[in-house]
Amino acid sequence: MKKFLCSLVFLVLLVGQVQAQRSKSIDAEATRETRNLYRNLHKLAQKHTLFGHQHATEYGHGWAGNENRSDVKSVTGSHPAVIGVDFSGFSGRPHEAIKKAKENLRKNVVDTYNRGGVITVAWHFSNPVSGGGFYWKDSVSLPAVKYIIPGGEAHDKYKGILRGIGEWAHSIRGQDGKLVPVIFRPYHEFDGGWFWWGKPHTSAGEFKSLWRFTVTYLRDSLNVHNFIYTFSPDNKFNSEEEFLERYPGNEWVDMVGMDNYADFGRDRYDIETGARKLKIVSDYARKAGKLAAFTETGLESVPDTTWWTATLLKAMRTHKMQLAYVLVWRNDTRSPTHYYAPYPGQASVPNFMKFYQDPYTLFENDLKNIYRRKWFLGLF
Repeated sequence: MKKFLCSLVFLVLLVGQVQAQRSKSIDAEATRETRNLYRNLHKLAQKHTLFGHQHATEYGHGWAGNENRSDVKSVTGSHPAVIGVDFSGFSGRPHEAIKKAKENLRKNVVDTYNRGGVITVAWHFSNPVSGGGFYWKDSVSLPAVKYIIPGGEAHDKYKGILRGIGEWAHSIRGQDGKLVPVIFRPYHEFDGGWFWWGKPHTSAGEFKSLWRFTVTYLRDSLNVHNFIYTFSPDNKFNSEEEFLERYPGNEWVDMVGMDNYADFGRDRYDIETGARKLKIVSDYARKAGKLAAFTETGLESVPDTTWWTATLLKAMRTHKMQLAYVLVWRNDTRSPTHYYAPYPGQASVPNFMKFYQDPYTLFENDLKNIYRRKWFLGLF
């Protein structure tokens, strides 16, 4: 009996050790704060999901550039737990404009870290070899992926753009002197055709080559060790096989996600389908030892006054899933209708407060020491 119990304990410890190994960052030299964030998101996702909002502290409905303001904070008293930002200003502009964009983003990211919030970075990357911006425009756009991967005629130009990102990554230090970890989510929604890196404009092999080179160059050549790399297609998959069609491999990805507006009210209300796709993402993450997230969603203008609990929260809790965060899109400064989070007086505020108060959702005020090995939740 004693031998059996010893064997059982050994087996439990071995399984735990294997799971810990599988849940490590793909960067063996990741900073301590990055490793801690990665580990803590894994733990939090077992019972909670962090709420995020794109450009939340940069601008909102009818305002821009106010210190320590967000529409979510104006409604709830807390900023979102996850603040979404973008590298869109880091290329395709005059030098001074790029410099200003980097400085503004640096301040936003450092301020978020100092408050204890989490940062995720998208990249609406302006086409580096043609006009058209980040969107695909038939009249002007070129399929840039084949030009910027190794062996392509614009590969050196791409390396120069990545060097700019690398320099910025080395410059973001909090008041504690530590480099700020960021969740980096390049080339999102690649299964659609609206971006120049989308499925109709590049092969699966080219896309994987681009992803692997981007990670390798930032991590191994430029010594960027404060990034968590996130793979996030749109919602055009219906199986794990389809989800992984352009997946570069587990050694190149820390987090998997999905962007899905269509099933959550933009095109239709299909909570069952949306939840099933989220489960595909979450199940794969658990199997591969990765983080999972609902990387983008939302309902423009939030006309459905119960959307937060009856659609979004319901979908995320339909199955037993582990989702590190959910992020809704931005609130435009000038447009009266282009917003995805409530502001004071907006019709969905009462329901959003129920969403905010639900123990499943976490906001910035709930997070304590998320970048440290020892952490706790402010709500407990």
